[in-house]
Amino acid sequence: MTDTDITVDFVKITSEVLDLQTIVDIVKDNGAGAISTFSGTTRDTYRDKKVIKLDYEAYIPMAEKVLLSIISEARSKWELKKIAVYHRLGTVPVGENSVIIAVSSVHRKESLQSVEWLINQLKEKAPIWKKEIYSDGSVWKENRENRVCC
Repeated sequence: MTDTDITVDFVKITSEVLDLQTIVDIVKDNGAGAISTFSGTTRDTYRDKKVIKLDYEAYIPMAEKVLLSIISEARSKWELKKIAVYHRLGTVPVGENSVIIAVSSVHRKESLQSVEWLINQLKEKAPIWKKEIYSDGSVWKENRENRVCC
């Protein structure tokens, strides 16, 4: 079996700083012509409120299981080489990454489509919770992007 025959999945939920290049290097594959990424960073405002930081909590064993399941489903939809889904826990200051997804594939279409799908599924299904800390208070946030109703 050669490097181009191997499909590998990497999931990490950590309090460590997430480095985009390190995660891109993890998904490099000699048989891949494309690597696509998504990095979610803490922005400094939300609806005219000054954001100081984000705090993330997770039920780690379940979150890892859900992320692996999402990755498995992505593999059933697209022909992908290597996939890395990393999510930060604890405090994430403004400007730092809270989530990075990197996917390698033979062609760009598969990796581009799968990265968007993976982040949407993560936000919808993973038991990871975010608290936004503002200059004048804080609030636990739910992902409203994928809500069907209400």
